[in-house]
Amino acid sequence: MAAFLPRSISMMSGDGPHNLPIAATNGIDNSPLQIFVKAKKKINDIFGEIEDYVKDTVDYMHEVQKEDHIVSQEIVRQIEEFVHKVHSIREVLARDHMKVAFFGRTSNGKSSVINAMLRDKILPSGIGHTTNCFLQVEGSTTEDPYLTLEGSNEQRAVESVGQLAHALCEEKLSESEMVRVHWPKNRCLLLRDDVVFVDSPGVDVTPNLDEWIDKHCLDADVFVLVANAESTLMVTEKNFFHKVSTKLSKPNIFILNNRWDASASEPEYLDQVRRQHQERAIDFLVKELGVCTPKEAEERIFFISAKEVLQARLAEQGHTALTPLTDGFQTRYFEFQDFERKFEECISKSAVKTKFEQHSQRGKFIANNLKELLEDLYNEASKLKEEKLYQRKELTDKINYTEQQLMIITQEMKKKIQNMVEDVEQRVSKALTEEIRRLSKLVDDFNLPFHPEPLVLNVYKKELHLHVETGLGSNLRAKLSTALAMNIEQSQMEMTAKMDTLIPENYRKTSNIIMPRRQPFEILYRLNCDNLCADFHEDLEFRFSYGITALIQRYAGSKGGFFALKNKREDLHLAPSTPVNNQLLYANSSLDDWSIISRIAIMSASSQGTMGCLLVAGFMFKTIGWRVIAVTGAVYSCLYLYERLTWTNKAKERSFKRQYVDHVTRKLRMIVDLTSANCSHQVQQELSGTFARLCSWVDKANTDMDEQVKVLEKEAVTLDSAGGRAKVLRNKANYLSHELDLFVEAYLKLHK
Repeated sequence: MAAFLPRSISMMSGDGPHNLPIAATNGIDNSPLQIFVKAKKKINDIFGEIEDYVKDTVDYMHEVQKEDHIVSQEIVRQIEEFVHKVHSIREVLARDHMKVAFFGRTSNGKSSVINAMLRDKILPSGIGHTTNCFLQVEGSTTEDPYLTLEGSNEQRAVESVGQLAHALCEEKLSESEMVRVHWPKNRCLLLRDDVVFVDSPGVDVTPNLDEWIDKHCLDADVFVLVANAESTLMVTEKNFFHKVSTKLSKPNIFILNNRWDASASEPEYLDQVRRQHQERAIDFLVKELGVCTPKEAEERIFFISAKEVLQARLAEQGHTALTPLTDGFQTRYFEFQDFERKFEECISKSAVKTKFEQHSQRGKFIANNLKELLEDLYNEASKLKEEKLYQRKELTDKINYTEQQLMIITQEMKKKIQNMVEDVEQRVSKALTEEIRRLSKLVDDFNLPFHPEPLVLNVYKKELHLHVETGLGSNLRAKLSTALAMNIEQSQMEMTAKMDTLIPENYRKTSNIIMPRRQPFEILYRLNCDNLCADFHEDLEFRFSYGITALIQRYAGSKGGFFALKNKREDLHLAPSTPVNNQLLYANSSLDDWSIISRIAIMSASSQGTMGCLLVAGFMFKTIGWRVIAVTGAVYSCLYLYERLTWTNKAKERSFKRQYVDHVTRKLRMIVDLTSANCSHQVQQELSGTFARLCSWVDKANTDMDEQVKVLEKEAVTLDSAGGRAKVLRNKANYLSHELDLFVEAYLKLHK
């Protein structure tokens, strides 16, 4: 035995490539545990990118929702939830580790197995019921180990674990409580590779198996059933794993038949006992639990002595002295190493799958959801941008068309207004001329009492001016206003209709421009008789209608020789009245009598003296005779007396109105062109004003459409930017989804 010990220790120290202990293999980069470490780092990096990506997407969504309103609040809220989900996944990933839970009956050596794997006596172990609560051993970045209790961050000395977890100590915890032992990672390679060991009380010390499973086992990657090789699997052990299998789908279970060193005392039954334990364990795993195949079950059943392995490893590290080992130790030691190797492969494979498969699926779900949302957003932004550009083009074309049509309509309306102005001018001129001809009838209708008194006569004239002006205006309106108003209204409606076609239908509905209603147009005929007849001076002196002057004027007017007589009279004035002339006058008695009388009358009228009258009377007395002269004088006197007696206020009124009519007729004929031009100017102003207002309406519409074009251009640019950013984010979602696919190919499918 003494000769055997150095060689066995030498083999355990690593002499030979195929006999390296687990401590040496853990440091190799291709260790199965490194797969989990690398996978954890990789998926953490991916989810770090996903978290940044989701935050960028949320910021983008908020910006798009604020500016473009193409994202609903529900979608924004949904993406905001992704932020919390990704953050929660990252927190879980940061805490994720490979967890192995050790179960078995009391005093089967669970704590010893863990200590042997950790190469240090960390957990309390001994005879009888030792571990009273759950102990979790995990790696720590600190230099010194410490422990914490469940629900507390207070760090305690690691030596107190013997008091808190040992069943024989007075100060102890309940069976379901957890004590976390934080062991420096630099002291243990297993802990450095994110492996966590959970030690449990014996399954036979409490009936609260369901509570244990729910609280400490649901996230375990591997279960190690530590059985006593000196007995067999018990019902309590089986019942526990039956409960586990109902809550976990095909849990990974290893069965360690501990204390196999006891078989060294009965070598004749070694193979039979091993075969018996192995058959029962295979039946339990395959037939009862159904968690693996018979071949897989054979790979998960081991016969070891944890106490021997721990002693050997502590001696190797110089912590304890070498002690004699039982026969067959080397075989049991290498089987323990085989268990560690297969355990590492299994826990790494299981942990990668259980820890990261769901996270990778959730990451792909988030990335694909965001990709679909961003794809829809990109399509919506592109669609809206095309709509905005199309609307801008339509508005631009409409503006250009409106400007061209406005020029054409302006020329057309100018010509139409000019024609209407000329027509109004002709109508007003014609109507006013007709009214001037009927002026005497209008004046005769004036029946205000007449009196030649100057003050009364001034009032009479003012009222007559007003009567004439009102009557003429009323008659002109009766003849012209209705027809002219209809023509003007028709022209305005035509203008409005033409202008209305220049404004888009949708703009008329959405714009606030409303064409104001106009009052009916009426032409004002401004005659202003007061000023027009201000120079009228009536002559109400009595004038005998058969007086010499009146007869001469009447005769001269009827023969058209008034100017000739006037010229003759001027000649007579120039020639002085001499005796020679008088003799010549009498000598020419053979001339026509009436011609002589006319000349004498002219002379008498021109002289305005008595001498003329005597000459005429004497001449007539000589040629006609006194009887004829007397009768004629009597008749003439009667006529004079009659007219003089009939020269009353009524006659004066008739004479006044006749004189007024003659004066007003002359004055009105002078302003016919002016009045017609004034009326046509009113029509021109009305139509031009209407057209100008319509043009301003169209200009306002064009201005608003120009502003709308600018808004559409700005919106199109914003949508283009939003679509571009959505495309970039969508492509990044594809990239992240591809990264997750690569992760699945590298770490999940490869290790199935």
